[in-house]
Amino acid sequence: MKRALPLALILCCCALPALAGWTDVLDKVQSELPAHTAGSTGAAASLPDADVAKGLKEALAQGTQKAVTSLGRTDGYFGNQAVRILLPAQLQKLETPLRLAGQGQLIDDLVLAMNRAAEKAVPQAANILSDAVRAMTVQDAHGILAGPQDSATQYFRKSSGAKIGEMMQPIINKSMENVGVAKAYNRLTASPIAASVAQSYGLDLNAYVNTKAQDGLFTLIAKEEKDIRANPAARTTDILKKVFGAK
Repeated sequence: MKRALPLALILCCCALPALAGWTDVLDKVQSELPAHTAGSTGAAASLPDADVAKGLKEALAQGTQKAVTSLGRTDGYFGNQAVRILLPAQLQKLETPLRLAGQGQLIDDLVLAMNRAAEKAVPQAANILSDAVRAMTVQDAHGILAGPQDSATQYFRKSSGAKIGEMMQPIINKSMENVGVAKAYNRLTASPIAASVAQSYGLDLNAYVNTKAQDGLFTLIAKEEKDIRANPAARTTDILKKVFGAK
């Protein structure tokens, strides 16, 4: 049988400083509850199931929407140093000698084209992420709330990463052609040294860009999640404030 939080306890939580972390608030809640009301899931168990699920779904929806919107525009990847797609590691070792040989523009063209392809493909992830939010169970919600700072991001990656990759791959393939990646890559690997390296490592640029595009997406989702957990100003709805412990 569910128990409502005591009024005194609610007032106590509301009196905590606005900058207190979400875990501090939940720990306070748990410490004040009678032992029999705190389940094995820890502090998250002290919140009503409906609030936990609704709050987490709002957090996930908010974070993923901002991440996809930020990345799915011109310079979404290329203009963000945290997620910019760089040359594959196998080719990075050749960057300095190629630039010294006057082929720096070929490198720049390839890097820009790879990022443009990712920017065109990432909006395809939006529907998959929305489906993952709707499929989240109460048990998932409690686990995410009680887990580390990127628990929600890990949930997305586990539940949706493969689907996102499959959905994005044909878009990336087409985009890579449209934005000139293949042409830029062929010009770059016209150098005998670069061609030898590319062949020896069996580089698949399409797959590489897909992987890096996903990495960038989950990096931004994790950042949004961290902000919602730690920064009261990032909790833009009442239910987020309630679940994540804002004043």
